[in-house]
Amino acid sequence: MGEYHEKWDALPQEVRDMHRALKSLQEEIEAVDWYNQRQSLSTDDGLKEILIHNRDEEIEHACMILEWLRRKAPAWDQELRTYLFTEAPITEVEEGSLDDAEPAGGKETNGGAAGLGIGDLS
Repeated sequence: MGEYHEKWDALPQEVRDMHRALKSLQEEIEAVDWYNQRQSLSTDDGLKEILIHNRDEEIEHACMILEWLRRKAPAWDQELRTYLFTEAPITEVEEGSLDDAEPAGGKETNGGAAGLGIGDLS
């Protein structure tokens, strides 16, 4: 099997599936880039519309794989919850989430906002 750094037969099934997901995500992102480049130079409006549609379909596919990764891997879940849908400068988000990790009244035990790793929502 190609692109494995360890012996394929020795890898557990969940590691193989993770590899499949990561390779698929890589391929979807490459396809987004290819369609985006092609549509930007297309002089035919009909073709441009098709290429934009195809690009956006690849974005959908990539997002589906990201959600699978989030559900299957706690580290992906934690990082996606930290960085996605935030408004602060990206390089400052982590520092903010670390500061807000424990509410002033103590640890959150009921799965509230702090339990999601997204900081204070008040």
